[in-house]
Amino acid sequence: MRTDSDAYAAYEHLRPPGRDPQHMREVTRDQWRRQAGARGPLWVFGYASLIWRPDFDPAERHPTRVHGWHRALAMWSRVNRGTPEQPGLVFALLPGGSCQGVVYRVPTHEADAVFDRLWAREMPSAVYDPRWLACSTPHGPVQALAFTLSRRSPSYTGALTPGQYRDIFRHAHGRYGSTLDYARQTLDSLHAHGVKDLQLSRLLHYADE
Repeated sequence: MRTDSDAYAAYEHLRPPGRDPQHMREVTRDQWRRQAGARGPLWVFGYASLIWRPDFDPAERHPTRVHGWHRALAMWSRVNRGTPEQPGLVFALLPGGSCQGVVYRVPTHEADAVFDRLWAREMPSAVYDPRWLACSTPHGPVQALAFTLSRRSPSYTGALTPGQYRDIFRHAHGRYGSTLDYARQTLDSLHAHGVKDLQLSRLLHYADE
């Protein structure tokens, strides 16, 4: 497993001013401890790559929906799925609507390690805003950690044209592969969980034009 310094160093130049990912991690961890108590599990909401590659072994996973947020391929990626010269795209949760995904239960004794792993993966550039979102489960409603994006963020793409999507799908490649492969794998994983994402399906048609 990568150390903190390994995970964060490559993204230091991309961080918005005043956003320290490790400080944000500890603030969010403290929020979890206050709301879950000494024995409560950690719940995590996955809406894109966390569905098909969570990087941890949950004790439970359940299909669920969050309200007030929607999945959107609307965040610039200049390392993982693109480069500074040819930015790619990754998913984010944006305000409005609702989003179907998967909620994971992490046992309390594993939560600290999973927190660190999630932060090294999702927050090295400190772009996301971590939030606790209400999710339904067979045990009743829970508050799950989710990674959201503000439309004020410099990483938010705004509205893109069909031509921009075609160009990104054809040319954007980063450390972990192409934007196109990432988007297709997310769609396939959603379908495997019985989730239809018509917006993503429409966007992927641009790759074939």
